[in-house]
Amino acid sequence: MTHDALHQVRTFEHPGAGRQRAKPTPKGRQVDPTALHEIEQLLGDRPLRRDLLIEHLHLIQDSYKQISAAHLAALADIMKLAFAEVFETATFYAHFDVVKEGDPHVPMLTIRVCDSLTCAMMGAEQLLQELQRGAGPEVRVVRAPCVGLCDVAPVAEVGHRYVFHATAPEVLETAARGETHPVIPPYVDYDAYVKDGGYKLLNDLRAGRIGKDDILKALDDSSLRGLGGAGFPTGRKWRAVLGEPGPRLMVVNGDEGEPGTFKDRFYLLRDLHRFLEGMLIGAHIVDATDVYIYIRDEYPAVLQVLPLELAKLPKGGPNLHIRRGAGAYICGEESALLESIEGKRGMPRHKPPYPFQVGLFGRPTLINNIETLFWVRDIVEKGAGWWNSHSRNDRKGLRSYSVSGRVKNPGVKLAPAGLTIRELIDEYCGGMADGHAFYAYLPGGASGGILPATMDDIPLDFGTLEKYGCFIGSAAVVVLSDKDQVKDAARNLMRFFEDESCGQCTPCRVGTQKAAQLMEQPIWNRDLLNELSQTMRDASICGLGQAASNPLTCVIKYFPDEFLPKEAAE
Repeated sequence: MTHDALHQVRTFEHPGAGRQRAKPTPKGRQVDPTALHEIEQLLGDRPLRRDLLIEHLHLIQDSYKQISAAHLAALADIMKLAFAEVFETATFYAHFDVVKEGDPHVPMLTIRVCDSLTCAMMGAEQLLQELQRGAGPEVRVVRAPCVGLCDVAPVAEVGHRYVFHATAPEVLETAARGETHPVIPPYVDYDAYVKDGGYKLLNDLRAGRIGKDDILKALDDSSLRGLGGAGFPTGRKWRAVLGEPGPRLMVVNGDEGEPGTFKDRFYLLRDLHRFLEGMLIGAHIVDATDVYIYIRDEYPAVLQVLPLELAKLPKGGPNLHIRRGAGAYICGEESALLESIEGKRGMPRHKPPYPFQVGLFGRPTLINNIETLFWVRDIVEKGAGWWNSHSRNDRKGLRSYSVSGRVKNPGVKLAPAGLTIRELIDEYCGGMADGHAFYAYLPGGASGGILPATMDDIPLDFGTLEKYGCFIGSAAVVVLSDKDQVKDAARNLMRFFEDESCGQCTPCRVGTQKAAQLMEQPIWNRDLLNELSQTMRDASICGLGQAASNPLTCVIKYFPDEFLPKEAAE
């Protein structure tokens, strides 16, 4: 075909080709100039790296008490990211109030009422209803999962200020007075810590007066294990990371979102530098160039104190970064934690490879819990023998039990590993609360199962509870009395897991939802629930789905009267 003939064919097929085209209309979401200016002013000269997306979302949320679609689009434009990528990250986290186009704006003040197990036992539902009736239109009242204050339940959060043993009048008065900032309790600051011998061990390590092998041997001899829940031997983990080619990183997991757990908050707000010294020792051992400290957003006082105390540390050592969670329980899982630090949704990664091989930003990464690092200095200075001298029922070491529920004196109880629930209640908690008789207990938080009071002679430690379908985890102990229904407790926990599932895998996403629905029935379908539980355990990607059914299966196994019809139970 000649050029002229081809031109004729094209002209015939496109009769309007020679006409002047209409002015093109921009496609996709347009950036509002006002919103763009506001975000530019807010970010200032802050870096625009992808891993800082969540930090920048916090800036917007803190400044405007919500995140509008216009601000999301402006942030995406400035950071050179797709709007969908920014939107899906912002909507994944509960503490970001994303307002879509056409939706009403969020009130400037939010009151959150914890409705997790211990708070629910102490009247959170009634508190929530009273606050919703009493708050004006300028105040939003919402439910919140565990905020790590189970020992002072029920708890409400006014802005960023917590009200302990909350009553509706007290919460509303706090809001009316505009008291929305966290209360900072007395704590051991840098100067006081150094005066008491703090950082001497770290300085000796950096100066070569004590060797890395000496530190690792002390950890091995003490058998210190990860105290975030998994219980992996600490010395072995440090050696594994050190065995990988550099550059290496370190991550501190301060996202203790398991209902019933509050020990990390306890130590962070009392003796922060003891943890920081252990952290810096670990970073030196594995030659980490950078350390990322991830703190859950539910700990505003910690997030206020931590930068101030880090600034007092002498120059030298690794680069230190604080990363702020945004209300996602799943980020306590180590690989989901890494995704969140990278500025993404907290979706657990498939393993292998493991984080010590391919972790944060693809580098070998040491991940430790706060309490694990808190004990490093004492173990090395006092010796492994000191640690192991604390024992009960043939178990060794110390455990920080977060005790809440129907005991007279709840709180963090530092006690020998291996003591029984009866010993814990009687010796460390002043017995049961007045008018309550011991009925059941959770030995390891929301996912650690539920046992009856008749099984009160089991040592509370790693490896002692698994044969009963339970585990110690982070040693979050919730005590139930004869005034409580274990069936109700299991429902509360399953609703928590349903809400906190990241949604990545079907067994967990659908399984927790289906289980919660089935558990609302007056008579439980035991066979179907057992089958569903087994599927979740076998096929879920991470520990959330694998362990979510533990309370459910424990109720079926140990408390049959609670899910049988009344006449059958009799």
